[in-house]
Amino acid sequence: MKFIKSKNDPWRTVSGEDGATLSITPAPHLLLSLAQWHGIRSQWPQGMPVGVTVPNDVEIEDLTNDLSRLSLIALQFPKWTDGRAYSQAHLLRSRLRFEGDIRATDQVLVDMMLPLQRTGFTCVVLRADQSRDSAERALTFFAGNYQGDVLEHRPHFGLTPEESAALLTQKQRDFVQIGASI
Repeated sequence: MKFIKSKNDPWRTVSGEDGATLSITPAPHLLLSLAQWHGIRSQWPQGMPVGVTVPNDVEIEDLTNDLSRLSLIALQFPKWTDGRAYSQAHLLRSRLRFEGDIRATDQVLVDMMLPLQRTGFTCVVLRADQSRDSAERALTFFAGNYQGDVLEHRPHFGLTPEESAALLTQKQRDFVQIGASI
């Protein structure tokens, strides 16, 4: 899981004085609103990294034809109690096979780290009052899960002892990588 701080984030939003603008010149690492993407996607150069911010009330399957062109999808949690973005991420990973980054934004709390990871998120922007150290610790609380998830579809009891040990080792390696995140 990568923890994003806005000052170090290579992804930039595009907006004018009165909000989002639809007059956009393509450039690498633009994070566009869904309306902006729909307005420019036919002119967007192939291979140029682009991201889109998706509200949690949008049917994620509507992006199916665009997924191969997107490098990042930012899913919004307008309230920490509203879990629709978990479902969107799970669908992106398991059904639609999206391989790019999925970012959690807005009201993201430390308590959400494990479900975020298990549903396919790769990076988060924590709410300003949340501690990155606490979020990193939260990712280490459980070595394994009884149920399957987007990373390992089989339940824990369906793994051989060797597979279970290898999965634990992989999760430990993933945690070590956190220090190298943005």
